Amino acid sequence: MDAEIVVTIVAGLLLAVAAIGTVYPGVRGSVLAIITLMAWAWIMGSSAAWIAAVIGSFMVAAGWAASAVLTSRKLRQQQIPKRSIAVAMVSAVVGMFLIPVVGVFVGFGAGLFVSEYARRRDFSSSLKFSAETLKATGIGVVLEFGMVCLAGSVWMIGAITHFMTR
Repeated sequence: MDAEIVVTIVAGLLLAVAAIGTVYPGVRGSVLAIITLMAWAWIMGSSAAWIAAVIGSFMVAAGWAASAVLTSRKLRQQQIPKRSIAVAMVSAVVGMFLIPVVGVFVGFGAGLFVSEYARRRDFSSSLKFSAETLKATGIGVVLEFGMVCLAGSVWMIGAITHFMTR
């Protein structure tokens, strides 16, 4: 099998892992996507590969930045302290081991609520602020995931073009 085909298959698999990594903690999906796109273009060396990698990387970076800005702005509006987010992240990791597949999400939500309840001492306001935070975080994750997937589509067009023109 041709080395370029193997590299392209590995790059496709890594881009799939990157897309999943935008949803699950522990894997920096956007970083992995950018590194994969640039490494693939460097190895392929064609104009089509470089154009696809640069466009895809800009898409990933835009999604990553928009997700971060949207989420942090909402957290500031809701006055959610970093401590609550830290508790939610630790709870997400614990949830990941206790409940397969959905434990990350359940743990994050539960940890956020418990931390906010301990801070506010009011069930309804803690629930309201936690729900708003989860909604903002979810929108940010979907946005980042979508941009990584879109970059993967651009990469696919670049890969097809690369192999058609060689």
